[in-house]
Amino acid sequence: MFVLSVGLLLGPAAVALAAQPVVQGPLVGNAVAPRLSAAVRDLPVRRPEPRPEREINPRRNPLASVQDAARTADVVGPDDPLLGVSAANPGRTPEPSLSFDGMDNLASVTPPDPIGAVGTTEFVQLVNATFMAVYDKGGTLLHGPVQLNDLWTSGTCANSNAGDPVVVFDILASRWVLAQFRIGNGICVAVSQTSSALGAYWTYEFVFPEFPDYFKLGVWPDAYYVGSNEPSYSAYALDRQRMLAGLPAAFVRFTGEANFLLPATVAGPTPPPAGAPGLFYTFKDDSFHGGTDRLEIFEFRVDWASPGSSSFTMVSALDVTPFTYTVCGFFNFDCVPQPGTLRRVDAVSEWPMWPLAYRNFGDHETLVANFTVDVGRNRAGIRWYELRRSGAAWAIHQEGTQAPDRRHSWMGSIAMDGLGNIALGYSISWRGFLSPVYPSLGYATRLATDLPGTLQGEVLLVAGAGSQTGSNRWGDYSAMSVDPVDDCTFWYTGEYYAATSSTGWSTRIGSFKMPGCE
Repeated sequence: MFVLSVGLLLGPAAVALAAQPVVQGPLVGNAVAPRLSAAVRDLPVRRPEPRPEREINPRRNPLASVQDAARTADVVGPDDPLLGVSAANPGRTPEPSLSFDGMDNLASVTPPDPIGAVGTTEFVQLVNATFMAVYDKGGTLLHGPVQLNDLWTSGTCANSNAGDPVVVFDILASRWVLAQFRIGNGICVAVSQTSSALGAYWTYEFVFPEFPDYFKLGVWPDAYYVGSNEPSYSAYALDRQRMLAGLPAAFVRFTGEANFLLPATVAGPTPPPAGAPGLFYTFKDDSFHGGTDRLEIFEFRVDWASPGSSSFTMVSALDVTPFTYTVCGFFNFDCVPQPGTLRRVDAVSEWPMWPLAYRNFGDHETLVANFTVDVGRNRAGIRWYELRRSGAAWAIHQEGTQAPDRRHSWMGSIAMDGLGNIALGYSISWRGFLSPVYPSLGYATRLATDLPGTLQGEVLLVAGAGSQTGSNRWGDYSAMSVDPVDDCTFWYTGEYYAATSSTGWSTRIGSFKMPGCE
């Protein structure tokens, strides 16, 4: 049951009165007992195997059945009001200090779902189908690719690699957290025993009531929080403390939101204030969701002593500079053009992009976020935000749109270092007669002292040399993270093509840091 569907039919005034979502829950899941895996360093290395090309999981959206031509048509939106603001920033984004190829398409699948995270001594990358590789911070492959399901010794999670991989480094405990779909409904989650990604893991198999498409996992002191794309968008809490100890762990679920809920994940050495609830956010568009263009912040208060007393509440609705929701129309996957082919690829512009990165600076807390918008004439750009809270309420500290020229920019990932500098990584493409750009990876940065809402000049992490001619699936995400040791070095990974092919994607991994951050 999609409990908020009535809100889509109401005018702005009615929506304002009904701003607090009607959620269902809490649903408390049974405790799941873990098993201890073999060490990753002892898992067999997997080699490419000839397989038929396939899309590993169909794209889905619970709102895609909304029969409204104005929402699903290829509508040309107005120019983004923040377009060109970054031209006032004369700074130059630093060149990468390291750039090397990660895993490529070992199983003939699309999309690649490239994701990575940096820990105390290693960088871990996962891609779809689901493969894992561990590198040192100099770019040397330490072990892999291995298949993620080899960590499980029994159950459904041991028998398949269903995809949508997730990796985060739990900076509060110096542990790695790996996850992917479970065939059927649920997710497979592994928590390392130590700070090394090469060791053994406590493995869990959580069974959910719905299939948790496009799930994302965030680190918080009281839980690993999960947002997922289900028939009604859902938020979960997994019992983090028990999972770190290798004990049976339960989950708590709420459902009923009207857009994908992305959980916050802690970055930096300072945890949130004691007892702070988990945070989620989403964005809403006036023409689709009613009301104003806005960000919505939610608090998940989980009570592991009495899980039925847990709560999920919207605490802020923050008006933002107007944006145009979705590129090429709602849920239209044939969107971003590429050189040398009529194949267009998916911009994934209806959902927040990973991660929602949280920091506690003592005198204030921050969240940085991004999603893809139509900056005008069906051109993809990235709207990004820094939110701050120095008292009870969150507020927009700054907002900007990254679309530095006529090219498409999409599939963003954003992070902030320990000095408050920001880096945004993303895909780039331009199918023009003059100076075409094959799908590439770029990034742009800003110093904490730069003009609000601006980014410095763009730098390429890797220039693509080919287009994707098979599936229209791209991404579905990329990943920016910050080294927990120096709290300065940004690490980014995403997808590109070294040569035009049907599904022969490659991935790139790179690092850089801002001047003055040591």
